[in-house]
Amino acid sequence: MSTNTVATAEAASAEPAEEAPVLEVTDLAVTFPGLNGNPDVHAVRGVSYAVRRGEVLGIVGESGSGKSVSSMAAMGLLPDHARITGSVRLHGEEILGLDDRAMARRRGRVISMVFQDPLSGLTPVYTVGDQLAEAVLIHAPRMSGAAARARAVELLDLVGIPNAEQRYRSFPHEFSGGMRQRVMIAMAMANNPDVIICDEPTTALDVTIQAQILDLLRTARRETGAAIVMITHDLGVVAGFVDRVLVMYAGRPVETGTVDDVYYRSRMPYTMGLLGAVPRMDLADQGALVPIKGTPPSLSDLPPGCPFAPRCPIAQPECELTEPALLAIGDQPSGAEIRAGDAEGAGAGTAGTPGAADTTQRVACVRSGEITDQGWTAQDIYPVPDIPASPLAEVPREERPEVLRVSDLVKHHPLTRGAVFKRRVGTVYAVDGIDFDIREGETLALVGESGCGKSSTLMEIMGLEAPQRGSVSVMGRDTATLGRSDRFALRRDMQVVFQDPMSSLDPRMTVFDILAEPLRTHGRPAAEVTRRVYELIDLVGLNTEHATRFPAQFSGGQRQRVGIARALALEPRLLVLDEPVSALDVSIQAGVVNLLQELQARLGLAYLFVAHDLSVVRHIADRVAVMYLGRIVEIGDTASLYARPAHPYTQALLSAIPLPDPEKERARTHIVLRGDLPSPADPPSGCRFRTRCHKFPTLSAPDQERCTTVEPRVAATNGGDQAAACHFAERRTGV
Repeated sequence: MSTNTVATAEAASAEPAEEAPVLEVTDLAVTFPGLNGNPDVHAVRGVSYAVRRGEVLGIVGESGSGKSVSSMAAMGLLPDHARITGSVRLHGEEILGLDDRAMARRRGRVISMVFQDPLSGLTPVYTVGDQLAEAVLIHAPRMSGAAARARAVELLDLVGIPNAEQRYRSFPHEFSGGMRQRVMIAMAMANNPDVIICDEPTTALDVTIQAQILDLLRTARRETGAAIVMITHDLGVVAGFVDRVLVMYAGRPVETGTVDDVYYRSRMPYTMGLLGAVPRMDLADQGALVPIKGTPPSLSDLPPGCPFAPRCPIAQPECELTEPALLAIGDQPSGAEIRAGDAEGAGAGTAGTPGAADTTQRVACVRSGEITDQGWTAQDIYPVPDIPASPLAEVPREERPEVLRVSDLVKHHPLTRGAVFKRRVGTVYAVDGIDFDIREGETLALVGESGCGKSSTLMEIMGLEAPQRGSVSVMGRDTATLGRSDRFALRRDMQVVFQDPMSSLDPRMTVFDILAEPLRTHGRPAAEVTRRVYELIDLVGLNTEHATRFPAQFSGGQRQRVGIARALALEPRLLVLDEPVSALDVSIQAGVVNLLQELQARLGLAYLFVAHDLSVVRHIADRVAVMYLGRIVEIGDTASLYARPAHPYTQALLSAIPLPDPEKERARTHIVLRGDLPSPADPPSGCRFRTRCHKFPTLSAPDQERCTTVEPRVAATNGGDQAAACHFAERRTGV
């Protein structure tokens, strides 16, 4: 902390030192002027919050709600053309409006930031160690180079980078995504700042790496005593990590309070919808998820009154008259006062802005008092679909027809070196002998970290060709025996839904043509094509007028519905779903998950569902296969595997998933895996998981020797469907 900052803080603060906010944002507004006659974009509108030393504030909301823009404004990192008003005070000193040189003296030393994409936040032409040393030297110019280097190595070691002395000389591209994020956290901690702003620090990371990052942020908080502002869309992360929550919608706060108040006693329909849309890993039968219809409004063309009113199931005419202020529950004006136009504080503003020591729950909804009095839940407010039970649910699995069987499947990639004369120097063991089957009307989920072989398995199945080793049978037909015409015909029965709907849909084609293409390819008559296209549009919950629109005119969730409709065009029996909801906000994700369950029950579809979100898997899958370095390490029915996982890797995966329940999350003991996934080109001998296994260090020397030399085979662990590949498999509860 700089001397002038301390002096200003002491002069400006009349509160006791321990109660004075470290960072105080008041009525912050950010507007980006429209170009070429376009309207201005009001990205942030009246954001206010304050955090004390050692406190964690969580800021949540859908994409485009203004979370990241507000943090960039506080850091002074927005472009010059942005119009910023309001106040940002750091230790009582106003920093909004300071020039770059003045802000540079504070960034990293008093306030620092962990960015969402660590690869773009690190300079690719400098080593990781040099960048860390630079972050230290720039605020301590009298420090020697050797001391700065020693501090950089110390930081790398502190954030869990193995062989810190050697990895000091590594470049960012030589680190995995999780390791790069650890370097960003080390850089944020380098000068013991008083505030650390984390902008989606766990987005796009595997759940095991996410657990490591959250553990590191707790370490940073403990080591530096810094206040943390956690910006995220993951409500599970917020539940177990933050003290207070600020929910944003359309550029402004709509609810704020302690984490327990917001999660257990939410009174804003938007917040209630977000929490109801989250799949719960800890609930065996959650029922249909709460969908929030529609999309957030354009920040350049906001609707009159409450911006959430067009999506709110309990909106009243008064909601469209004026935008409600963020007020304590019970302080909202009545409908008569709003209609009369004389309700004090009825409009949007900063009335009741919470201070650092204020934990009063505040809501920007005129019906919050009524929600409290009536005791409404999200299920009472939102129309939750009634998903029918599948007729196949009563049929034992063994009696259902088999739609897919994979036996001893292998896919190895040669590792070569040399530009002209290539020579093989190794092998990448992408898929290394896996077995599973899927029955009619059943969902099997393939889960595991990035690089475990999930996508390679899908490619081998979707290719419908002879594998390197093993066999793939689709609808009882061995793909190795198929000719070209047989393969073309069989594709009608097996279709795929991709992770990114925008890149999988032709931007030059209308929805009608996108859905008609597979029908025309398979020779359907024109009249049948037209009938089927509109039938598909209705089936996935889109409107008839959507047929003439292009993909760019839809939201992410709507585009994914188009992708699902295209996959269903030929009435397949098996859908391969490759991370179909991972790129969607939780509110949109809920609608797509509900749709998939409805379609399965109605059409008797079988799903091969690939995902890294085990909460979604718990909600949708009947059986789960856990992959690690090209092998299946545990497989079984979802209820058994989640209730009592047997393999240490499965236990760690389930333990790493944060629950959107503060009390449960605080009471859990997480298993945090150390290190990253080994290279599939050089897997460990014996048990491939032993280098990261939390159980391995507790074994005796002979048992460790067995794990090191003998590869375990998949064996039953509960006398039924559950099986694990571990010499010392032990079913555990409560992970």
